[in-house]
Amino acid sequence: MIFGLEFPPISHIVSWPDFLFEDTAFGINKVVLVYFFAAILTIGIFVLGNKKQAVPTGMQNLAEQSVEFIEDGIVMQTIGPDGLKWAPYLTSTFFFILFCNIFEIVPGIQMPATARIALPLLLALLAYVLYHGAGFIEHGPFGYIKHALIVPDIPIAMHLLVVPIEFVSKFLVQPFSHSVRLFANLLAGHILLVTFAVLTSALWTANWTAIFLPLPFLAVIFFTAFEILVSVLQAYVFTLLAGVYIGAAVSHEH
Repeated sequence: MIFGLEFPPISHIVSWPDFLFEDTAFGINKVVLVYFFAAILTIGIFVLGNKKQAVPTGMQNLAEQSVEFIEDGIVMQTIGPDGLKWAPYLTSTFFFILFCNIFEIVPGIQMPATARIALPLLLALLAYVLYHGAGFIEHGPFGYIKHALIVPDIPIAMHLLVVPIEFVSKFLVQPFSHSVRLFANLLAGHILLVTFAVLTSALWTANWTAIFLPLPFLAVIFFTAFEILVSVLQAYVFTLLAGVYIGAAVSHEH
């Protein structure tokens, strides 16, 4: 409690009680609902947009523009023309993360599902399996290990230092750095919004301290707009990194 204001603990901010199948492995809470709605919205964009019209309109136009954005802005930049087969995976990843993020500003929910480490880690591990799997298929088991760990054009003695660093980076640390980047940014934004929302609520009912009400209220508006930008940016960054990792795994150039 600070100056008479009680801020909820971190565990309360990101933890929601089950309202169905309580205290079981299949418990459903607000975060699970966000997962569900994000998946439905992602599928809905492309199901409703899958119409054969000479001039795209409405949802079809959105779906086509979205696919072109991923193909031109991520696939072509990180993998190349041969990577267009990865566009469905990268596009669905982008929109699923975006919708999970954007629920942070939806009244009544106000919780980004990616502010809990489970989802970002699961998505990062999925990407990890896919890009390493693609690398093994493209180069073969021994060829991929060599491709991933051996840096060309360096003195032979340097390999004693570089190979362990590359192994730890690409095979151990990479999925965690991939997931923590998304998780930490959304959690930090969620904490900021909760903090200024608590300040605004407290000052609304206070006495002389009400003169400070506009400050946290304006901060809530600013950080809400900022979190919209962060939601889009972090979905893009996560998807872009997945494309970078795939491109590095299947590339024949070091």
